[in-house]
Amino acid sequence: MGGDAARGWEGDDRMTVLVTGGAGYIGLHTVAELMAHGEAVVVVDDLSTGHRLPEPFAQVPFYPVDIRDESAVASVIERHDVDAVVHFAARSLVGESVQDPLLYYERNVGATQHLLRVMIRTGVRRLVFSSTAAVYGHPDRTPIREDDPTAPVNPYGETKLAIERMIRWCGEAHGLSAISLRYFNAAGAHPDLPIGEDHRPETHLVPIILQVALGQREAITVYGDDYDTPDGTCIRDYIHVMDLASAHRLALNRLRTTDVRTEVYNLGTGRGHSVLEVVAAARRVTGHSIPVVMGPRRAGDPATLVASPERAQSVLGWAPAHTDLMSIVASAWRWHRSHPDGYEENLHSM
Repeated sequence: MGGDAARGWEGDDRMTVLVTGGAGYIGLHTVAELMAHGEAVVVVDDLSTGHRLPEPFAQVPFYPVDIRDESAVASVIERHDVDAVVHFAARSLVGESVQDPLLYYERNVGATQHLLRVMIRTGVRRLVFSSTAAVYGHPDRTPIREDDPTAPVNPYGETKLAIERMIRWCGEAHGLSAISLRYFNAAGAHPDLPIGEDHRPETHLVPIILQVALGQREAITVYGDDYDTPDGTCIRDYIHVMDLASAHRLALNRLRTTDVRTEVYNLGTGRGHSVLEVVAAARRVTGHSIPVVMGPRRAGDPATLVASPERAQSVLGWAPAHTDLMSIVASAWRWHRSHPDGYEENLHSM
């Protein structure tokens, strides 16, 4: 059996953490953060959207496993005597979710159902879940607090909210102890390790802007300049990926030391920046002109999404270390400039 009942790890500072989707952007940065703080990490990832672990992670146990394969996941848990799970594995493209909602229910809700069943069966009772600010839809107020209404406007956000609720019911029925972390806009890259943001296709604003600076795109398209914001473009809360990673570590610490049933936390800086402000920051960081083309609004884009991070700060003791937009963009630029072809370049040079 895996889990704390088997290991008695409350008196042991070192955990063994299973990270699902640990080959993805936020997942891999969280793996690095956990390792840097002495935790043993095991990664499962079906590589449908992630990349094989780069050289600095060569010693991390890695299994190319789909979490819907319950026997394979159970084998990994039992082999490594896993204490806790950090669950990233999911589909996460809003547009794709609108075009193929059943895929998102299958790969997000259905896959998590399989994972929870294995956790319950193997005695692993602690879970940190990667959720999203998309559960709020069009918020009634800014900054957004965790107890504000949840009304997703796309299947991606809907499936993440469904998973949060499924986890809560499993907490009631099976004693699962879980924390859901609702991310706002992740950006940036690790300051020391050669890891960064490399999605295929790329849909996030910061890397798309930096691809223009690298000459890989002619311009950045800004979708809508008539929102009720100071410059007419959408405002978002950009949070450095290493701050997200540290929040996962602190959430695991809370599960280790506190009798938690289920809790939810926003992860953001509490500061919003418009699309044009991000473009301006990238121009200053890169020295490139970064042409802008104005396009129509995209359906479902709220004008403003900014987090209230007060709960995470007061309960988890979490404080974002990278709150300056320029430093966030600069860390992403260092990664993209040295890895213009992303992880593919690493594979060719190994």
